[in-house]
Amino acid sequence: MISGPAMSGWRHPARLVVLAFLAATAAGTALFMLPVAAEPGRSTGLLTALFTAVSGITGTGLAVVDTGAHWSTFGEVVLLVLCQIGGFGIMTMASVLALLVSHRLGLHMQLTVKTETNTLNLGHVRRVIAGVVTISLAVEAIGAAVLATRFWLGYDMTLGRALYEGVFHAVSAFNSVGLALYPDNLMRFATDPWICLPVVAVAVTGGLGFPVLFEILRGRSRRRGRWSLHTKITVPVYLGLIAVGTLVVLTVEWSKAGTLGPYGVGEKLLIGLFHGAMPGTAGFNTIDIAQLQPATMLVHDVLMFIGGGSAGTTGGIKVTTFALIAFVLLAEVRAEPSVHVMGRKISAEVQRQAVTVALLGVGVVMTATMILLATTQFRLDDVLFETTSAFGGVGMSTGITAKLPPVAQLVIIVLMFIGRVGSITLVSALALRERRRRYELPEERPIVG
Repeated sequence: MISGPAMSGWRHPARLVVLAFLAATAAGTALFMLPVAAEPGRSTGLLTALFTAVSGITGTGLAVVDTGAHWSTFGEVVLLVLCQIGGFGIMTMASVLALLVSHRLGLHMQLTVKTETNTLNLGHVRRVIAGVVTISLAVEAIGAAVLATRFWLGYDMTLGRALYEGVFHAVSAFNSVGLALYPDNLMRFATDPWICLPVVAVAVTGGLGFPVLFEILRGRSRRRGRWSLHTKITVPVYLGLIAVGTLVVLTVEWSKAGTLGPYGVGEKLLIGLFHGAMPGTAGFNTIDIAQLQPATMLVHDVLMFIGGGSAGTTGGIKVTTFALIAFVLLAEVRAEPSVHVMGRKISAEVQRQAVTVALLGVGVVMTATMILLATTQFRLDDVLFETTSAFGGVGMSTGITAKLPPVAQLVIIVLMFIGRVGSITLVSALALRERRRRYELPEERPIVG
């Protein structure tokens, strides 16, 4: 029987998050390997089942098989459930850990820590879980209703099929999965605003993060001055990144034959907005990703690496991390002794955490990229796009996912897991395991730059 420090270590919230995701992944893999999970005449190997389970539970959405053609209705439902559990689990656990960290940082929302067991106050946990589930289901229900109505009235689907597709794509959008039931993703709906705009709205809502949504829904949206610093940073920076992505897509791809060229002005604006939002949210696509210009792909890489709001359904290093690093650079350029943001001082510990998360993210993506370049014959543009998409939990692909050798697919699996679980546990561990030095060594200044 395990007891003492070993058992106490496994009770640490960060480790519990990892164990929960591993258990869900194992269950999903087993279900996908069942004959009933695939269409008649198709079989599912262990690697395919594992890849799909990890992609679903982490909300990444990369796929090595055609979702609609390979999986039966049972398999699609299993995938949908994994996406929903992943969204609930990621948002709930991330919110709990974020609130635990905020207790140490003195923010409004606090959770108490029982020092002997490392468990959280059950009343607070119930409140957080109830809020996450309520918001998630409400947003998904609204999105599903709009999409189902459009599928039913605009595409001659039966009511039952329209409801199924509406629910599937709404859940996929909110939980930042980006999987569609069509081999071309959502390209057939590229010019349909009744499909594209609801998908964008649902995906952006999930990408903002639960703390921001919870704060806005409590009524503080009426008085922006009372928003917390986290919300004040997240909302404008996140929307600003979407605007940048939209502008780049429209500017670079406007006249390109393989992307926006064949469409009218209004259709181009719709596609531009859709693809400006998707790199930081769900990762659906309405134009062929493989046809994007290198400049557009590079900007997509950056947006996917940054991701969305903290404790949301997206991956990446998070918007607040990116913004804090920008504020640190700005303060350094101005030769200011401390970092001030919107009337608040940012502690040195938070600055270190932001830099650490960003640099570790770069290291993980670069390592994975080098391994894929060494084991495949694909171009750097395509490989970097794939690894960044996996780390950012986006699911966009230039089409090389199914063509990757087993070793490369295993790397993507690990990258999806790290990108979605590792960044959360890293930030929490850094804050919870803070130690004070009892002495300092002599100071010396190496040359910088």
